[in-house]
Amino acid sequence: MKVAIINYNSGNTQSVLFAMERLGVNAFVTENHEEIIAADKVIFPGVGEASSAMKYLMEKKLDEVLLSLNQPVLGICLGMQLMCRQTEEGHTNGLGIFRVNVKKFTIPSELSEFKVPHMGWNTISNLKGPLFKGVPEHSHVYYVHSYYAEMDAFTSAETDYILPFSAALSYENFHAVQFHPEKSGVAGEFILRNFLAL
Repeated sequence: MKVAIINYNSGNTQSVLFAMERLGVNAFVTENHEEIIAADKVIFPGVGEASSAMKYLMEKKLDEVLLSLNQPVLGICLGMQLMCRQTEEGHTNGLGIFRVNVKKFTIPSELSEFKVPHMGWNTISNLKGPLFKGVPEHSHVYYVHSYYAEMDAFTSAETDYILPFSAALSYENFHAVQFHPEKSGVAGEFILRNFLAL
């Protein structure tokens, strides 16, 4: 199995690569269009700032490549946010795969114990779809983010932090998670295995 991890100058490609190696999968990091299109599975990770990441994707025409893919695709963190319609971060238009808006966490005065970014372990619930096969409700996963995808018909898992938000989204061959499965212990490994089995 060939797993392409898209390189677009945005963060956590190495930790995703190491996670694939731990699962015994021969993954590679690339921005080459032909290699991405020929891969059996594609992972679109990301840590960083949305507008500069989207600008790089468009300059390299990786946005067009992503939208053309028919094999299973997994967005992670910023990757998930860029697969949405638009994000408040840099007032950036995304790929529009999920017709969902991404918003910045704001803390109401009565919830002053909360901090942004949302960082650390939290639970996922209302799990749906192939990514969460065999994953128990309320499993713990690891987050680092200041922006969140709203709840929607595409939501396949949710987390509550200040308000309920989409922990995961799914539409046809496209799947995405806001948390970092590569840093989420047993649950994260399960989710990555489920993705590789699609």
